[in-house]
Amino acid sequence: MKKLPQISEAELEIMKVIWKYPNINTNEVIEKLSKTSKWSPKTIQTMLLRLIKKGALNHYKEGRVFAYTPNVAESEYIEVESRSFLNRFYNGTLNSMVLNFLEKDKLSDNEINELYQILEERKNRKKE
Repeated sequence: MKKLPQISEAELEIMKVIWKYPNINTNEVIEKLSKTSKWSPKTIQTMLLRLIKKGALNHYKEGRVFAYTPNVAESEYIEVESRSFLNRFYNGTLNSMVLNFLEKDKLSDNEINELYQILEERKNRKKE
């Protein structure tokens, strides 16, 4: 697996918008983020530039503004970050994480049932 750029929490919010709307332009990114954050347009533009420099985004001129496309797939980023999280906090095992949530009563009955259904479906798929 290729090495992914380090993306901060704030930059991740920008990436989420671009993953959802590939080929989005600067003004559209600013418009969408202004609904969920208090960042100024200049701050958003600075973070876009940082993401380009890190290699997370590609950009091209679209009229008078730039448009952005992700260089990192959302699924790939989530996979790498999930594995990193498990390694840092649960010695790389999902079982330890789930057990921790179960022991601390952090999972509701609905969440436990949903998890059980997911596991059963996966188990049945493997049998086929």
